[in-house]
Amino acid sequence: MNETTVRYSRPPLIGEPAPDFRARTTMGECSLADYRGKWLHLFSHPADFTPVCTSEFIELAKAAPQFKAMNCSLLGLSIDSLFSHLAWMRSIQENFDVSINFPIVEDISMAMARAYGMIHPDSDSTATVRASFLIDPLGTIRATFFYPMSTGRNVAETLRLLAALQENDATGHSTPANWRPGEPTILAPPMTMEAATSRESKSPDAWYFQREPGRVKVES
Repeated sequence: MNETTVRYSRPPLIGEPAPDFRARTTMGECSLADYRGKWLHLFSHPADFTPVCTSEFIELAKAAPQFKAMNCSLLGLSIDSLFSHLAWMRSIQENFDVSINFPIVEDISMAMARAYGMIHPDSDSTATVRASFLIDPLGTIRATFFYPMSTGRNVAETLRLLAALQENDATGHSTPANWRPGEPTILAPPMTMEAATSRESKSPDAWYFQREPGRVKVES
């Protein structure tokens, strides 16, 4: 087994169980089991006291009520110490008048970062990339996305993606490109000629593309 294999793990894939964890955070200890029955947005950031990360945390804190309304908790992570996290949170409060209202994991050992593949093998440092995981109430990975260290995440897109996943869970419908909560969804394509013919006769849409009214709505 080579050194890269020893040091790094691949990120968990969509549909796989989220790796278990127990970690110390700015709001006390937490574990994956604590979030059972809720959605979880777990996300890493390269380092405290950096400008892009600061901008992300400000926007996530502002959007926290929207995530809460969708039964989704926020959990940040970096390999910085708990004391660094606390000092950074205080600095954000003092300089930007924004309270970071979600916990940040201290991962000095990098155990959690490795388990979630947050440190990439070709990285020239131990800083985590901007990794995000949407974990459903059963503890299953439902979406993953990675941003480079130089680019901040789009919080509105994370909320849109969460809404799309919840729409699919509730209705079985898929969501088209650029879909927004409340807009029409689309049905799975028919699997028989009879179903295709029946659908075409009942809808002005193409037989393989049929829209249905949306369900989930998010306050903007």
